[in-house]
Amino acid sequence: MRKQAKHVALIIVDVQNGFTPGGNLAVAGADQIIPVINQLAKKFEYVVLTQDWHPEQHISFADNHENKVPFETIELSYGTQVLWPRHCVQGTHDAEFHPELNISTAQLIIRKGFHPDIDSYSAFMEADRKTPTGLKGYLKEHQIDTVYIVGIATDYCVAWTALDAAQMGFKTYVIEDACKAIDLNDSLQHAWQIMLEQGIDRIQSSAILS
Repeated sequence: MRKQAKHVALIIVDVQNGFTPGGNLAVAGADQIIPVINQLAKKFEYVVLTQDWHPEQHISFADNHENKVPFETIELSYGTQVLWPRHCVQGTHDAEFHPELNISTAQLIIRKGFHPDIDSYSAFMEADRKTPTGLKGYLKEHQIDTVYIVGIATDYCVAWTALDAAQMGFKTYVIEDACKAIDLNDSLQHAWQIMLEQGIDRIQSSAILS
């Protein structure tokens, strides 16, 4: 099985119990992409995992705001924030990687969303657009110039990660059939539109695996 070129990395976004069936913010069918992701990971020398890792009092949790329910929005200093069900709390089963995710070759885990007052969708930058995660530095240090992105959810953490990667100068691919979306109020169509406008390539896993 031929691996990808040396200057390429696979970023696997938030394949955790919390976002798969039975989780607190389950995305329908999200467990179905895991076998494809496992196969893809074997093709890459550099593999990065991201992990939502929220404190109990996280600002994005609807039940931390009086008279608010999940999927409402509020305005914060950094912009509009969707309020979510409590999910992926540090140290809980919900926050653990899905047991079927078999990525023994991952070199780095980026934990995000652990600042109580800032949400984080992107693997590169917190939602305040000021606080970096360190991923850019890691990739540059390893002379990586191209990233392939998979995981959950296409229209939130995958899209934000892809947009940041492209903006930071990485050639960016999103592998559509290795992602699953929440699709809240047409958010999936909107996310793809923005990603394609920014020069991000939308491909299928067969382009890598065949």
